[in-house]
Amino acid sequence: MNLYRKLVVFTLILTSAVVVFGAYVRLADAGLGCPDWPGCYGKLTPTMAAEHIHEAFEANPHGPVSMPKAWKEMIHRYLASSVGLLIIAIAALAWRNRRDARAAPGVATALIGVVVFQGLLGMWTVTLLLKPAIVTAHLIGGMTTLAILAWLAMRAHAPAAVAAPGTLRWLAPLAFMLLAVQVLLGGWVSTNYAALACTDFPTCHGSLWPQADYSNAFHVIRELGMTAEGELLSHEALTAIHWMHRVGALVAGVALLALGLALRASPGLRGSGNALLAALALQVTLGVANVLLSLPLLLAAAHNAGAALLVVIMVCVNYRVAQSAAVLQQGRQHDERARHENSFA
Repeated sequence: MNLYRKLVVFTLILTSAVVVFGAYVRLADAGLGCPDWPGCYGKLTPTMAAEHIHEAFEANPHGPVSMPKAWKEMIHRYLASSVGLLIIAIAALAWRNRRDARAAPGVATALIGVVVFQGLLGMWTVTLLLKPAIVTAHLIGGMTTLAILAWLAMRAHAPAAVAAPGTLRWLAPLAFMLLAVQVLLGGWVSTNYAALACTDFPTCHGSLWPQADYSNAFHVIRELGMTAEGELLSHEALTAIHWMHRVGALVAGVALLALGLALRASPGLRGSGNALLAALALQVTLGVANVLLSLPLLLAAAHNAGAALLVVIMVCVNYRVAQSAAVLQQGRQHDERARHENSFA
């Protein structure tokens, strides 16, 4: 079981790195650095495909293919493949330790399915030329993998149960749901390259409700930079995408702030509250800085890292709150059985 716990934690850390590096690859415009899949021009490494890469670069020096971009894309694929192999090993160990309550073989096996689908999304991201819906789904798949691994890590380490007030039992899931929606909106901003549609803060184009085209902003099935009818996506549509992410940030931020303060007021959960509030403050700061500093590459990748950190923290918080509710329910059932037995004594 010790090997299982260590492997889950290591895979969680590696998956976090893959999610952040994937965002870096996309932001660096290297998502098509190798325009086929799973290799690079059918080769294992960009070095082996150097002739094809140089030809593509000479034909279009400002295009998506170059040796540095190819290496970024392939390193991401190597890391993602490593995560997949580790998750298969986690599932095997979970089944070997299935009699231990800390193992969750069913969840670990389901995670293999998630990773397989995530691999298909990665392939379609390349072969379908960065369609926003596919790229966003790929991001959500990465976050889902991260969340399940965080849950497995919590289950494997079996933290001591703490008493959580009733407020947390509805506030923690609600805040997590709002965070998930906000991550989805953030992915839509990134995949549509709408991060700089508004360059001022807190207003957008000097307005608290800027002129925007919401009807075309959220069409899911369309080409990158195009409307569903095949016309160029307008700046107003990009503004709508960006502005809804800000509105979502406000709503999710308020919920996370309320949850963090409630956790701090709960014995045994103060540390979780502090971690959540610190991660929230960092993420808000990074979001504002990205707007005001015109989206520096490393800062933009850090913003994705902040989202991943919030997801992991929220999984841990919800696990402990749910654990508290389960312990409370068991206590009530025990009391009811005791009263029932006493009535016949």
